This record gives sequence, C-alpha cells and structure tokens, in this order.
Amino acid sequence: MKSGTTRAAAERLDTADPLAAFRDRFVITDPELIYLDGNSLGRLPAATPELLREVVERGWGDGLVRSWQGWIDWGARLGDRLAEHVLGARPGEVVVSDSTSVNLYKLASAALDAAPGRGTVLMDAEDFPTNRYVLQGLAAQRGLRLRRLASDPDGGLSPDRLRAALGQDVALVVLSLVSYRSGALLDMAAVNELARAAGVRVLWDLSHAAGAVPVELAATGADLAVGCTYKYLNGGPGSPAYLYVRRELQPELRQPVWGWFGQREQFLMGPEYDPVPSIERFLVSTPPLLSLAAIDPALAVVEEAGVRRIRAKGQLLGRLVTELADEWLAPLGFRPASPGQPERRGSHVSLHHPDAWRICQTLASDAKVICDYRVPDRLRIGPSPLYTRFTEVWDAMDRLREVVTHGTHLSRPAELARVT
Repeated sequence: MKSGTTRAAAERLDTADPLAAFRDRFVITDPELIYLDGNSLGRLPAATPELLREVVERGWGDGLVRSWQGWIDWGARLGDRLAEHVLGARPGEVVVSDSTSVNLYKLASAALDAAPGRGTVLMDAEDFPTNRYVLQGLAAQRGLRLRRLASDPDGGLSPDRLRAALGQDVALVVLSLVSYRSGALLDMAAVNELARAAGVRVLWDLSHAAGAVPVELAATGADLAVGCTYKYLNGGPGSPAYLYVRRELQPELRQPVWGWFGQREQFLMGPEYDPVPSIERFLVSTPPLLSLAAIDPALAVVEEAGVRRIRAKGQLLGRLVTELADEWLAPLGFRPASPGQPERRGSHVSLHHPDAWRICQTLASDAKVICDYRVPDRLRIGPSPLYTRFTEVWDAMDRLREVVTHGTHLSRPAELARVT
C-alpha cells in the first residue's frame, strides 16, 4: 500500500484540515454512517431548525401577514449574498426563486426571444435530463433545431467540438459547468469567450458547481445562469433555486411567466404587466417562504468557510477517492468515469462497474455508506468538504472493497428502484 493512501495518512489530513470544525455545524445523527452524497442533497445545518422555528412561531404565528414587511425581498437579499460569496457576480444580478428547471425555462425563453432569426440551440448531449427536456419543449414550441453535441460521458464536452458548432444560426448555448454524472468541469471563461466571438449567449447550469468550486460569473463575462441550493449549499430538499442575469442584459430580456412579483409598483395591482427593470423582473409569484428561509443559515456556513478553501479540500478528498480506487478497486472491475486531474472535475467522482447499482444498494444497507448511482453503471461518490472527513473517505472505500471482494452485492435486485 502506498504511504499516501494509508489510513494513518488520512488521519493526518484530518488533523491538518482547516475546515474540520465546520463538521460540527451540521446535524449528524449517526456517527457510524458515512455520507458521500452531498452532491445530491447536503446535510442539515445545525442552525436551520432554530431559524425555521423562529420564522414559523414568531414570523407566521405572531407576526402573521405583517411579517411580509421583512420577508418580501428575502429572495433578492439571499441572491446578493450568493453573488458575493459563491457566484462571483455583482449586487443586483442574482435572485432566489422557483426551481432550477423553471428558471432554466424562463431564462432560455427570454434569451431566445432576444435572438430573432436564429434557429439553433446547442447543448451537451450528456447534460442533465431536465435541461434536455426543457430545451426540447422550447424547440418544438418555437420550431427551432435543438442540436445535442456529442461529448465524452466521462471527460466532458470538448471545446473544439463546441467551437465547430458555433455559427450564425445559433441562438443559445446551454451547458452545465460541472457534469452531473462524471463531475467534468468546463472552463467557463474559455466557453464564454468562444460564444462572444460568435455573438451567442450561454446559459449556465451551476447546480453541481455552486458551493464546491469558485465561480466567476462577472469576471468571465457570463450572461445567464441558474442553479439549485440543496447540494453543496445545503439549503434542504427542494429548496428554491437561483438565477443570474448580467446587469446590462436585464432591461432587454423579458421572461415568459409574467407574475406580480416582477411587476413595477407591485401592490398598486396595475391592469397591465410592466416589469421592473432590475433582476426582480425574473420573479413570478409568492415564494415558498419556509424553504427560502432555510437557505439563510446554510449560506452563512459556506460564506464563513469560503469557497476557495472548500475547493482546496474538495480536490484533496477527490484525489484520495481516485488513488484508493486505482489501488483497491481497479482489480475488482472498476474503472474511472471522471477526469483524472482534480482541477478538471468538481467535487464528486464517478466510478464505472457493471454491477454499480447493486453495489450502491449494498453499501447503503449493509455497510452504512451512502453514495448514489447514475446510469449507465456509474457509482457517484460525493464527499462534501464542509462535513466529510478524510478518514470517512478511506473507510468508505475500504467498505466498498470488502462488499465487492465478498460478492455481498450479488444478492441484491438488479432492477432499478424509483429513486437511485
């Protein structure tokens, strides 16, 4: 065994970890359970239940409708915090609202309206399914051509393939900064530069990037972006998403769902829709306040830790996963399904194995290791730097090795469950 992949080496990394104390800021009810699915749903921040209790009991219970005086612009205030600490955007360019899919629809529709005469939408063929479905619907509705660019399922989209596809007929490019399946990380600055040269806007999905890797929307000249808050941002299951629109674009883009939260002089109840000129024009209606509130304490932890420190630890955690996989799991039929270099991927690592689904089930039921499965035959391992220890990664990989060595997974059903 290499000296760098011993458990003692993992213990030394834990001792030296500048983010180690943040683990105590999360609810961990079972210390023996190793949770490596933070790329799907982050753990519960310890401060969240108390804040929600306050919002429910004092805000709703005592303040009643009067509490809207403080609630009304919470989405914009959270958006500004995301802009400053997570997304590298300017004040007034990010707002929290709706779901990622709804925001993708709103911004894609607005961008297409602003590109008349162009008939092609580009996307990565390996992108998240909802993104494909939303764009398929828009293309069918508008008589556009949706072109899905072939890309390496493990290595991601080639910049050369994107460059070759850009042309005068392209109205919009939709890409994920970090691939949901492989973790492959695109170069935002390079992609934005290619698109600008072709006169095309890019709509970024930041769901697997925000809170895990530094994002620089303003510095790279990004036009549009969306993303969720329940993965590395730990906002809770189904917590509201966010959208970003570059300040200079806001007055000229009009989203398709006209609602009263985007209306100028909202409470005058005007007879005609007249959207505000700011980021709030991309809002629609009354937000789910309790879910919105849960983002507040979760974001505070990310702000305090700092995304660059989170990224540094995430790269070390991912390196440990890949080194142990090479050493222990390759002889057992696993192969890497993510870029090999830490700087070319986000914070999760995928491994391919023909029995990945049955292995994933067995890890959860028999070995107390939670990760997840994605087709085809990928085991996704997503350590979240704010609460995952290096020794947890070492122990999880050791338990994974034991499960496969002893064939424990072979008794599990091969049919996929409703949730994987």
